[in-house]
Amino acid sequence: MKIYTRTGDKGMTSLIGGKRVPKHHERIEAYGTIDELISWLGLIRDQDIREDHRKDLLRIQDRLMTCASFLAADCDDCGRPLPRIEAGDIAFLEERIDAMEETLPSLSSFILPGGHPVVSYTHITRNVCRRAERNAGRLGAGIKDLDRVMSYLNRLSDYLFVLSRKLSSEMGADEIPWSPGL
Repeated sequence: MKIYTRTGDKGMTSLIGGKRVPKHHERIEAYGTIDELISWLGLIRDQDIREDHRKDLLRIQDRLMTCASFLAADCDDCGRPLPRIEAGDIAFLEERIDAMEETLPSLSSFILPGGHPVVSYTHITRNVCRRAERNAGRLGAGIKDLDRVMSYLNRLSDYLFVLSRKLSSEMGADEIPWSPGL
C-alpha cells in the first residue's frame, strides 16, 4: 500500500465511512490533537524512566488510538467493528493515579512545571491532552459514546499531572510551588 493517495491535495480528507471533509474540520482537529498526544507520550516513554511507567504509557497510547479512530468514524456500520473505550480503561487510569498519589506528598499550592526534562515533557503532554479534550468536546452531544472519550481524556490529564509529580520524585527534582509574585 502506498502512503500517498493524492486525495488530500486540495485540502480534503476522508473520515472512516467515506465522508469527505476539509482538513480543518473539527473532527480532524480533534483526532489530530490526539495523534499529537500519542507522539508526546512516545517521547516520555523513550526517556530513562521505570519500566512500569513505560508499559502504562504504551497501554495509554493504544487506548488513544482507539479514541482517535472513534472520532474519525462517521458511520453507524463502518464495515468492521471499531474498538471502544470501556469503563475499565478509565478505571485503569484512576487506579494508577491512586497508586502514585499514595507515595507523594499532598499539595498545598500549584506547582510550576519543570525540574527535569522528562517532568517538563510530561507537563507539556498534559497540556496537549487538555487541548484534545477541548477539541473533542466541541464535537457536541450528537456523537454516540463521546462521553467515554471525554472521560478518558479528562482522567488522562489527571494521570499525567500525577505522573509528572511521580517522575519528579523519582528523578530527585524539586517541585517548585507557585507563589504569586515570586
